[in-house]
Amino acid sequence: MKANRQKTILLADDDVNLRRVLEFQLTETGYQVWTAQDGAEAFEIFAQNDFDCVITDLRMPKLSGLELLGKIKTENSEIPVIVITAFGEVETAVTAMKAGAFDYINKPFNRDEILLTLERALNFSETKSENRQLRELVDKEFRIENVIGDSPQMRAVLNLVGRVSRSDATVLITGESGTGKELIAKGIHFSGKRRGQPLIPINCAAIPETLIEAELFGYKRGSFTGANLDTKGKFENATGGTLFLDEISQMPLALQPKLLRVLQEQEITRLGESEPRKIDVRIIAATNQNLEKMVEQGTFREDLYFRLAVVPVSIPPLRTCREDIPLLVNHFFRRAVEKHGFENLKITREVVNILSNYLFPGNVRELENLIERMVVLSDENSLTLDDVPDFISQPLQLFGSVKFELPAENISLDEVEREIIRYALDMHNGNQSQTARYLGITRSALIYRMQKSGLDE
Repeated sequence: MKANRQKTILLADDDVNLRRVLEFQLTETGYQVWTAQDGAEAFEIFAQNDFDCVITDLRMPKLSGLELLGKIKTENSEIPVIVITAFGEVETAVTAMKAGAFDYINKPFNRDEILLTLERALNFSETKSENRQLRELVDKEFRIENVIGDSPQMRAVLNLVGRVSRSDATVLITGESGTGKELIAKGIHFSGKRRGQPLIPINCAAIPETLIEAELFGYKRGSFTGANLDTKGKFENATGGTLFLDEISQMPLALQPKLLRVLQEQEITRLGESEPRKIDVRIIAATNQNLEKMVEQGTFREDLYFRLAVVPVSIPPLRTCREDIPLLVNHFFRRAVEKHGFENLKITREVVNILSNYLFPGNVRELENLIERMVVLSDENSLTLDDVPDFISQPLQLFGSVKFELPAENISLDEVEREIIRYALDMHNGNQSQTARYLGITRSALIYRMQKSGLDE
């Protein structure tokens, strides 16, 4: 059995023979071992040194194993403690587990049993520590103060978001695709009092209508075909934290009354059950659709809309915050060169300037993807105008939104249409659905026009 030779174990047992045998076995396996003959000595050693795990007998003089466990957990709640129990001490062992012990081992035990239990305890401790560090990193990265934006529009948004993050109010975030609605939702969560609890995202548009109710509310075993176990839904998984309902406009109309009840009563009922369950969840919803218009059309409930929009947050499109583009370019550039190992790569002022004059119909997401693509494809020491895509560096001459600078000689209408489609496809990285929405036509109409223009290849 392989062990990390840097792991340090504290072993406490008043049985000198057992203590020596265990010390030898653990040292032989590669652990560094400190020993104590009673609980009081063990805690004195523990308080003055760092350990990866503690193994302790339950019955010891001066300070029992249970008392030692309690004092250790008060000092360091994350360190795993394994307790050794004699025959007939199962109830005491269960008490130790409830008090925070990782596991217990009954005497007599063999070498492999103790080493296997110790290895599991250390692996569990490492995973727990890594998860804590990851949470701390996520907390830091997604705080509101780390959101990039210095334009008056974004300052107003960040000011509002900073204030609402200190409350538990339901928030409705609106804005075009790519404006950073999910980033704002994360900022609200990780800047608020629930940041130590889970943030559970769910994309309402990505889950089939027949499955979304079970996904949100959970279900009882046998409530439908394939329901083999009692299963928690997203609401229960998010208890104590935040549930982020992305694309809330796609929530089925038949399910909206149940969501309204959750907002009103803070309780859910699993599929197949009749008794409601209390939850404690903050709701943040987001959409790129006009929910007020959907209410008028009868495709979204008015009462649900008002319950969601307790605090409405509207994210402006990037084209209205042009002064933020240089900040975002430099931010995404630094992130991309670090991610892909291009630390010596530079970006020229000309590139920043030309990107600042582009409209970015895909908003911040398009800008981030563009910068990463330019960094990955670069083969020089700096990004220059040659690295900027043609549809940005050599744009069509536009006056207003649809007028072109027409040549003096004849022009082919088919060629104009072909160029518009080609530029739109380039802008959206070949994504036909996004291109069709941008051009205001259906995807099937776009495919037909691409075929007609020879662009389908």
